Amino acid sequence: MKTIIYEKYGPPEVLKLIETPKPIPKDNELLIKVFFSTVNRTDCGFLRANPVIVRLFSGLFSPRNKTLGNEFSGRVEAVGEKVTLFKPGDKVFGYNDDTFGAHAEYITISENKWVALMPENLTYKEAAAITEGSHYALSDIRAANIQNGQKVLIYGTTGAIGSAALQIIKHIGAEVTAVCDTRNIELVKSLGADEIIDYTKQDFTKLNKTFDLVFDAVGKSSFLKCRRILKNKGIYVSTDLGYMSQNVIFALLTPIFRGKRVLFPIPRINKEIITYLKNLVVSGKFKPIIDRVYTLEQIIDAFTYVESGQKVGNVIINIGNES
Repeated sequence: MKTIIYEKYGPPEVLKLIETPKPIPKDNELLIKVFFSTVNRTDCGFLRANPVIVRLFSGLFSPRNKTLGNEFSGRVEAVGEKVTLFKPGDKVFGYNDDTFGAHAEYITISENKWVALMPENLTYKEAAAITEGSHYALSDIRAANIQNGQKVLIYGTTGAIGSAALQIIKHIGAEVTAVCDTRNIELVKSLGADEIIDYTKQDFTKLNKTFDLVFDAVGKSSFLKCRRILKNKGIYVSTDLGYMSQNVIFALLTPIFRGKRVLFPIPRINKEIITYLKNLVVSGKFKPIIDRVYTLEQIIDAFTYVESGQKVGNVIINIGNES
């Protein structure tokens, strides 16, 4: 089968397309023919081992799991003897940041891991992008305990995390001020933003209003810059460690003073989260945004584009040519 591997950390050019044997599922595993995957910030972080703490999970000196790709959609081709939740022919989607592996024509995964039947109202291409950005967004939203009627500002509403956060927060019933650039105003408006700030024309940190939550979905601002637009007990959340890991430090210190604070929750994903996201998709409350589609042979170009910081929503890898 066609497989993308990387044998050392580095830029996209270290990725190689090779032929490998088709995996054999264990007793509790599914063998999935992968039709679509994505390239995202998580993949890019593991490719370069950046931040360096990634090496604790992926291998100190070289990658332990040599194929990236944590999101996938496809069809179950075979199941292990003890599998009860799925059967051959099932259309599935899922997420695997334990061992990755979706940048290949086949992947195996335990039926008890983060895999589910596809929503019927999505294509394979759309289903591949359900989980990565949205589960990061959902972890932060739940940690901040956002409620109906609260006011939220999202900086970076056009990425996979930001676009998911906007849709999930609107589903909860909070009021969203979205920050984006000029070319994406109409997209952000279509996702339900109540107010839009064009950061090329206006500095959102100088707004004359305050928010219950400032959600930095691109990790390009800071608590100190955003502090003035937070309510007295407002929360700042970022998807990035920040300069010199300041967001982790502030997350430890700011709760002591019982005022404005920083949260830096550890994102997690489980069957409940997969089901929650699937239900949002089925009900029409969440739909992943797709920017570009690349083939497996164009994997270096896909990573290069994602690393450029220009992507809108999700970058898709077409592996199996299913619609």
